[in-house]
Formats: sequence, structure tokens, C-alpha cells
Amino acid sequence: MAEHADKSDSAADEENSPRGKARPGTDWVAVKDQFVGILAGIVRWVGLIFALILVLHIVFTIAEANEENSIVSFVNGWADSLTLGFKDMFDPADDKLRVLVNFGIAAVVWLIISSFGAALVRRIGSLGK
Repeated sequence: MAEHADKSDSAADEENSPRGKARPGTDWVAVKDQFVGILAGIVRWVGLIFALILVLHIVFTIAEANEENSIVSFVNGWADSLTLGFKDMFDPADDKLRVLVNFGIAAVVWLIISSFGAALVRRIGSLGK
């Protein structure tokens, strides 16, 4: 019984506090690293989705998909705004070749941008280590 009565005042105060027992501190470095990793992943996935939209536009154009279809019109609408100025870079006589080359270049550029963007986020996130 005596060993229970020998609790220090700080331990007794800790147990009686409204927060209960003290928890170990949060590892803010790990939290920051996890956040940076998630943010870099989001940057990479956004670039991949943009490139996928451009590739789908190429496929729909070459396969002569029905432009009245809601999926095709959605992809075409987004693809036009994602070309980054490459939409009319090359102007061959064949429309399908024009779309393949110009939108293909834009898709590759989105992959490069997202790769560099994710690396930049990771690099900035690792500062101060």
C-alpha cells in the first residue's frame, strides 16, 4: 500500500489534469515530410491527368469519335485549354497528324512539368534538414 502513496506530486497532478496522461510530443519533421510527399504526389498526379486528357483527345480524333458524345466533348473541351500554346505549333496538311504531333508534344510537356514540379516541391520541403 505504501508504494501507491509515494506518488510524486507531479505524477498525481498529471493524472488528475483534464487532459489525462501526457502524450509524447508530435514529430513535426515527420509531419512536414509526409505533407511534402503528399503535395509532390498531387503535383505529379495532376500532370499525369492532364497528359491523359491530351492523349485521349488524340485517340478520339484519330479514331473519329462522335463529337456529340458527352465524354468526347468533355475531353475535347479540356484538351483545347491544356495545349500550352502547342495547339498550332506544326501545321501539316493532315488534321489527324496535326493533332497527334501538337497535342502529343503538349502531353509530354505536361509530364515534364509535373515531374520537375514534384521534384521542386520535394527539394523545397527538404530545406532546413
